[in-house]
Amino acid sequence: MKKIGIIICGRYQDCGGGKCFRALRERMGAFAIYPKDEPVEIVGYSYCGGCPGGNVEYVPEEMKKNGAEVIHLATGLVVGYPPCPRIRQFKQFIETYWDIPVVIGTHPIPLKYLEAHHKLPFWEKANMEEHAGDLMQEDITIMKDYN
Repeated sequence: MKKIGIIICGRYQDCGGGKCFRALRERMGAFAIYPKDEPVEIVGYSYCGGCPGGNVEYVPEEMKKNGAEVIHLATGLVVGYPPCPRIRQFKQFIETYWDIPVVIGTHPIPLKYLEAHHKLPFWEKANMEEHAGDLMQEDITIMKDYN
C-alpha cells in the first residue's frame, strides 16, 4: 500500500480536498503515477502554513511518522494566483531534510486556470511547466472536467 501526504496552499486552507481525493481515486493528474490496482492511503493532509510556508518545516515529519512514502504538493500551489514562488524550495527542503520524495501536483489542472495563466506574463517566468509539466500534459477533456 502506498502511503501519501498532501500539502496544500495556505490560501486554500479550508479546502475539503474534493478534487485531490477524486483524482487519487481516479488516478488522474499527478496521481496517475500510481497503478489503479495499487492500494493508496492518505496519511496526512495539511496546508503550508501560509506564506512563507512555515508548516513545510514541520508537517512532513508528522506525515513521515504516519508512514508517508511520498508527499504531494497540491495543484493549487501550481495554478493558484499567483503560483507559489516557493514551491521549488519546498520540494528541495522536504526531500533533503526529511528524506522523502516530493511530487509537484495532485489533481489535474482545471482548464480555466491553465488558460488564464497562459495569458499572464508571470507564467512563463515562473517556469511551472518545468516543475509540473506532467500536469500540463493531461488530456484537455479531463482538464475541462476539473473546472
